[in-house]
Amino acid sequence: MTSRHLVRRGSELELTAPSGSAAEGLRRWSVVDEDVPNAVHTGFAIVELAGGGRIPWHVHSYEDSLYVLEGEVVVDTGEGAHLLRPGDYGVTPVGAPHALRNVGEVPARWATMWAPQPRSRVQGDTYMVPELSEREPTAIDVRDPRTRSFGHIDPANMEVDKQTQDMLAVSASMRTALLVYSGITVKMMIDADLGAQLLTMFMVQYEPRGLAGRHDHPYEETYLILEGEVDAEFDGERYRLVPGDVAWAGVGCIHAFTNPGPGVVRWLETQAPQPPARHSYRFARDWEYLTEATTTDEGTNADG
Repeated sequence: MTSRHLVRRGSELELTAPSGSAAEGLRRWSVVDEDVPNAVHTGFAIVELAGGGRIPWHVHSYEDSLYVLEGEVVVDTGEGAHLLRPGDYGVTPVGAPHALRNVGEVPARWATMWAPQPRSRVQGDTYMVPELSEREPTAIDVRDPRTRSFGHIDPANMEVDKQTQDMLAVSASMRTALLVYSGITVKMMIDADLGAQLLTMFMVQYEPRGLAGRHDHPYEETYLILEGEVDAEFDGERYRLVPGDVAWAGVGCIHAFTNPGPGVVRWLETQAPQPPARHSYRFARDWEYLTEATTTDEGTNADG
């Protein structure tokens, strides 16, 4: 059977400076890239920028998203200088000039997801552009309507009983809604509503014994475990994933998750390309039922 998945352990993390980069103080652990068989829509990495480090102004021919794990990083765009802290996230559209800098003394670390996957044969689909003037950084204010490409999420945002208006910074709406099913809670972060066209990013939390049965998708998914442990199955192979581990499931990879408990498990998840309006999920259980339902008494399928 063709393997359509990847599991990388957090203990394997090795940050190295990307070759040919004009950045200063940049190191990266590339997890999903051109070396991963069957991966074409997803580029995923853990990135670190040293104190005083900077990535000069540039544009990509892909969408660029990030979720801050540690420290602080300034994302400069044509709209201003945005100071991102742990829990902040954002997306940069295709062709939008931007730069990053660490104005602090401690390293900043974030998870980044690119869609479609950057191509090394086309200079990483990255192009340097003239620098714009730097502005004074401003922290992400999720209540400000001008905050169009950035957001913030805390673990408390995953708790169903903490979704009343007095506990939310932004106005309660479908944008703040949680999707809850089978002991699973999902909170959207980056999607078309935030300006993304090629990817999605969201937070997932499983309660003890929370379960997602065997299924696959017409798109690629990546999972970065942040809290707790989860029993995962990809292509019939089973893994116990812990904080720092990263898994990737390609198109057609049958996968499933169970939280063995006793606490919650929480992870950052990405998808590329964006899911279609219908048929995002193909559950093995449903199609196995169809096989059983159409089997005749003689033990043969209805088509003979």
